[in-house]
Amino acid sequence: MAGSSFGTIYRLSTFGESHGIAMGGMIDGCPAGIALDIDLIQAELDRRKPGQNKYVTERKEADEVVLLSGIFEGKTTGTPIGFTIQNKDQNSKDYSHIKDNYRPSHADFTYEKKYGIRDYRGGGRSSARETVCRVVAGAVAKQVLQNIGIEFSTYVTQIGTISMDSYDFYQKEQIEASLLRCPDKEISSKMETLISARKLAGDTLGGIIQCIINNVPVGLGEPVFDKLHAELGKAMLSINAVKGFEYGSGFSGVTMPGSEHNDLFDGSGKTKTNNSGGIQGGISNGMPIVCRVAFKPVATIMKDQESINKMGDKVTVEGKGRHDVCVVPRAVPIVESMAAITILDQYLRQKSNQL
Repeated sequence: MAGSSFGTIYRLSTFGESHGIAMGGMIDGCPAGIALDIDLIQAELDRRKPGQNKYVTERKEADEVVLLSGIFEGKTTGTPIGFTIQNKDQNSKDYSHIKDNYRPSHADFTYEKKYGIRDYRGGGRSSARETVCRVVAGAVAKQVLQNIGIEFSTYVTQIGTISMDSYDFYQKEQIEASLLRCPDKEISSKMETLISARKLAGDTLGGIIQCIINNVPVGLGEPVFDKLHAELGKAMLSINAVKGFEYGSGFSGVTMPGSEHNDLFDGSGKTKTNNSGGIQGGISNGMPIVCRVAFKPVATIMKDQESINKMGDKVTVEGKGRHDVCVVPRAVPIVESMAAITILDQYLRQKSNQL
């Protein structure tokens, strides 16, 4: 299947379907000699896995990663890192009602038209279950990036109409203190109330995740087509349910005059403001990289919806199965992982530019 790989030097290729035997992948280009903490990789998977609390899907998956190659005596060897994660709690019968029917706003219709066949169990390859592989590669990338001091702070800033306004670099402990990974306790409580109400109504919600990356060296990103923000945008927009990406001032920058939007230097090579979001001319400038990722409401709702079937006949699609009311909190480690994969790939590309 084309389109199952991401990255140039640090490259992830994935395989597997939601209700198949296993998910898995291969990481190419990881530098040799990096001491890997397997427990940290598993901890990142635990942040993404289903069944964490009452606000996420009830599917129970241990999501235990099995590393198959590329590591010897606790260190990377420079050869491909292969891995698998078993699927153990599939209820494929929950999807028998959509075998011939298309769910609104899902990939059912487009996959069927593209390939002439589709795995309707949980969405098959189009399922967000695929992102478990991204979290493995991201957890490895973050451990490599720790060696050069690069740090990430990724958290929920909005769910539905409830939002917080912050550009603070929160530590993981502050973020994980919230079931919804929103570090503002008051806002997090309001979000919980909103999600509970939407769940009772059989409906769903979307939201926004912000990712801040500190200590990124100057010079990452390639001119013209492989600009750093373009690569980050591609990484984020490849995540299931993502509808928007912005960095720095983003769309709000259009309301500002140039004299206010320009980031003036402070004499030390840094800038007084960071409307550029740490990227200028497609290349990192040493300031924190700040980006935001918008997720649509989960498409599966617990209400009947009008649709069509393979024959083009009108049908009613029932809301069944175990699904998140709001996928955003579980997507935090996915966004952070894609950011880490992108930054490491660009760092390795930059190292190849200069002797």
